[in-house]
Amino acid sequence: MAEKQEEGKKRLTRDKRDEQPGQQEQKGSVIFSMAFPARVEEIIGRTGSQGEVTQVRCKIQEGRDANKILRRNVKGPVQVGDMLMLRETEIEAKQLSKGGRGTV
Repeated sequence: MAEKQEEGKKRLTRDKRDEQPGQQEQKGSVIFSMAFPARVEEIIGRTGSQGEVTQVRCKIQEGRDANKILRRNVKGPVQVGDMLMLRETEIEAKQLSKGGRGTV
């Protein structure tokens, strides 16, 4: 019982500490994570169970891996010359297989 009361007190003090006097809460603020721009150089093909994902080759513009070319999967409309914002630049998508529907 005493443990629950202590835990409740800790929560109260933590909540009060977060609210500083004279500071109002900002509504609609957005916090972005670090991302690196990459330009779409080539569209390789469609993938996904219903073809909803496009595999592209893109060139990293800034950051540690600048000028590196990666193969990435993109969901949504994309065309050559578009800019993508990549959260990470180390993992590359698997290469599409040559086979497909209707091939022997």
